[in-house]
Amino acid sequence: MLSKNKIKFIHSLNRKKTRENEKLFLVEGNKLVLEAISSKLPLKLLVATPDFYELTELDCNLAEEVIECSAEELKKASMLQTPQQAMAVVHMPNNVLRINQLTNQLSIALDFIQDPGNLGTIIRMADWFGIEHLLCSTDTVDCYNPKVIQASMGAILRVNVHYIDLEEWLEKANQVQLPVYGTFLEGENIYQSSLSNKGILVMGNEGNGISPAITRKIEHKIHIPSFATNGDGSESLNVATATAICCSEFKRRSY
Repeated sequence: MLSKNKIKFIHSLNRKKTRENEKLFLVEGNKLVLEAISSKLPLKLLVATPDFYELTELDCNLAEEVIECSAEELKKASMLQTPQQAMAVVHMPNNVLRINQLTNQLSIALDFIQDPGNLGTIIRMADWFGIEHLLCSTDTVDCYNPKVIQASMGAILRVNVHYIDLEEWLEKANQVQLPVYGTFLEGENIYQSSLSNKGILVMGNEGNGISPAITRKIEHKIHIPSFATNGDGSESLNVATATAICCSEFKRRSY
């Protein structure tokens, strides 16, 4: 049975302050819960209907606390419009970032990304392209926001997301001669640019692009050209779409 206090606790994780204080986040839906179970992150709470437990034949010791409840009880606790059969409260990872973790691979840096759907999609895309580290400015939307979790489709459990002083870390990258790329309208055509298989790719805010302070740390300005005829195409690309195109080209060169 799912008590009112437990439902209240689950609902509290919709607030960033609570998540940060408790170092916990919520995942919902059968697929995401199963991915959380198979991840390296410990589960504080697992809540599911009898059908879910019967279907998956899970060990009852998978979480610190396991609760079996009715579909109606689960619906009261859920933050989804159409709840499935399970949800889990997961301990946040303790991701410690060191510059030597970035020197031999491609990483993504995000400068003030605001939309949860964009961040979740970028995390999912990073997972697809084998990108281990996502560097976020401190004003980027919280990666444990429920909307980000849903959009990431489980990738949040595998990609290391770091909230850092982005300007300071890009300066560290400059000091160790790690290439720093950024997308700009005046940048060089990405398909004609010399791209390394290691470095940091900076993507900017949905409305304002990359901030001036971060721009000063970027050595290589690149641009995704439009192939629309007569200049009648869209003015810009969605940041998640642009990130995917850039990563695809970087990875294609090193394939």
